[in-house]
Amino acid sequence: MSLERIVSRVTSNQSRKLAGIAKYRGYLDEQFCQVEDLQDEASPNFVEEVVTLFFKDSGRLMSNIEQALEKYPRDFNRWDTYMQQLKGSCSSIGASRMKNECMSFRDSCGQGNVEGCMRSFQKVKREHAVLRQKLESYFQLLRQAGPAGAATRPVM
Repeated sequence: MSLERIVSRVTSNQSRKLAGIAKYRGYLDEQFCQVEDLQDEASPNFVEEVVTLFFKDSGRLMSNIEQALEKYPRDFNRWDTYMQQLKGSCSSIGASRMKNECMSFRDSCGQGNVEGCMRSFQKVKREHAVLRQKLESYFQLLRQAGPAGAATRPVM
């Protein structure tokens, strides 16, 4: 086994342990580790790029939801459709806490509960902000631990 592959495995193990810290606090689930498994030497920043795309997409979806809440009062089907898209994005990267709050929002939609939807949406936004902070810290640690110049920071 080459030295590069050993270093790659050690770095992968370190990143998995760091992800485990956030995972055990409930922010991320096993899906995040599966995304990490897709990263390799040919695409050393794959996970960070996926997460960057998630935050770009989720920001757009949350803006759509916010606009729908204002423009279409009590249009639970519209709200639910937007939140289903956000929930899917959360699932794809393993953002479990955010996904759970999306499900609470959707439950409130199903019950026709406007106040429940509003409360849940505020929680979704808080979880989004916390997740962004935690993942930014995570990638910063990876850049510090990794080989010099291996990771560049995409704009989040």
